[in-house]
Amino acid sequence: MTARGEGEDRPSSVRPLLFLERQSYRRRRLVDAARLLPFLGAGLLALPLLWPDETDGAEALPLSSAMFYIFACWGLLILISLVFGFAARRMAAREKAEPETEPWQR
Repeated sequence: MTARGEGEDRPSSVRPLLFLERQSYRRRRLVDAARLLPFLGAGLLALPLLWPDETDGAEALPLSSAMFYIFACWGLLILISLVFGFAARRMAAREKAEPETEPWQR
C-alpha cells in the first residue's frame, strides 16, 4: 500500500489533447507559403526555357511575348508578397489587440 501523497507526483495515464491555437496555426501556414514563394517564382521564371525555339523545327515564340511573360510573373510575385505582408501585419495586430488570457494548463 502507498500513502496518500506518494502517487501524486507521477503523471496521470490520461494525456491532454494536443492542439494548436487557430491564430498560430494560420500564422505558421502563412510563413510556410511565404517560404515557398521563391521556389514558385523560380519555376515560373524558368518556364520560358522550355518554350520551343527555331532549332526544334516548331514555330518559335517571339522574344516580346517571353519578356511580357517574365514581367507579368515578376509583377504577380510582387503582388503575392504584398498580400502575405499585409496578412502577417493584420495577424500580428489582431494578436496584440486580444486581451491576455490564462495560458493553457497541462
